[in-house]
Amino acid sequence: MHPDMEMIRCSIMRGGTSKAVFFLENDLPKQQPLRDQVILAAFGGVDIRQIDGLGGADTLTSKVAIIGPSTREDCDVDYTFGQVSYTAPMVDYKGNCGNISSAVGPFAIDAGLVEPIEPITTIRIHLTNTDNVILTDVPVKNGRALSDGDYAISGVPGTGMRITLDFSDTQGAFTGSLLPTGKPKEIFDFGEKGSFEVSVVDAGNPLVFISAASLGMKGTETPSEIESNKPLMDTIEMIRARAALLCGLVDKEEDAAAKSPYIPFFAIVSPPADYSCYNGKEVAKKEVDIVSRLLFMLKMHKTYPGTGTVCTGAAAKIPGTVLWEQLSEAAKEAPVIRIGHPAGIIEVEAASELREGKRFLTRAAFYRTARKIMDGYVYIKKSIFD
Repeated sequence: MHPDMEMIRCSIMRGGTSKAVFFLENDLPKQQPLRDQVILAAFGGVDIRQIDGLGGADTLTSKVAIIGPSTREDCDVDYTFGQVSYTAPMVDYKGNCGNISSAVGPFAIDAGLVEPIEPITTIRIHLTNTDNVILTDVPVKNGRALSDGDYAISGVPGTGMRITLDFSDTQGAFTGSLLPTGKPKEIFDFGEKGSFEVSVVDAGNPLVFISAASLGMKGTETPSEIESNKPLMDTIEMIRARAALLCGLVDKEEDAAAKSPYIPFFAIVSPPADYSCYNGKEVAKKEVDIVSRLLFMLKMHKTYPGTGTVCTGAAAKIPGTVLWEQLSEAAKEAPVIRIGHPAGIIEVEAASELREGKRFLTRAAFYRTARKIMDGYVYIKKSIFD
């Protein structure tokens, strides 16, 4: 026993193009705010380098997943996702991360929370953030989740075993409706600052869609090119803040950056085009159905988030959305939508149907790889618990 530090079990896992620290529910304090204080300490506190903890000093790698036995009879495990800030003392539980969701099944199998069934174990994950269900298919062998395979995803070196996730149950998870404003398109009027045509869709996570042309963009810009354009970033946050208000995430638009930086996501979409990725990969116009650049946590995503993929697929199946209008007729009918992002391409299976005049998702599935990087203990100062 250490004289002035507590030891807490944890694992570091890559899920898709993100990385998170995984904790078992019972290994963390049950009461808030102590639980978040412990998580923040484990990650390194408020520090843009996160040098004193396990955080990766990046929005894609400063994430936490808390896993435990399911509190729903129809599910196998509970999964609580948190985006851990390194610029403010907060863990944002308002959203979800589809990439990290792909590591939940392998973690649950290896932790003995789910009985492994060869060759594929189907797991029903209770996403506690929104009380929805994610279905995942995990390859297994000899009672363990498999990691090594031949499936490649853009933004991750090498290959891995393909994991399938279906998020169709997450439509309207945050707002109660697939279309939070009740319409496929809205005009956000900011007077002298301009008016913008957008679509707000809630599937996986709430997301604002806007055409690149309406922001004076080509649509194939790199994340760094967009972030370096401060007037553009200010306009993006102005629009995103109004969507946050309409989605009921904040009471005032000016509070969005501080109180709801994670959601809604913000996607800048444009028609298929040839472009070069920041990682040297080349994307051909014929390989994609839509090009998108996505913002979350007030930063541009270097690849594409899983829940953003789900929502983009959903928007592609809703006639009249900003994204739908930029698709070819063939793509509108296709079962798989190919999204061109800053590091390559991601595919999403998407389908919807009308029921009594309302649009419902019937399929919202995508593929990821995941693997365990480390099992061990993180040391937390005992003074945190006082």
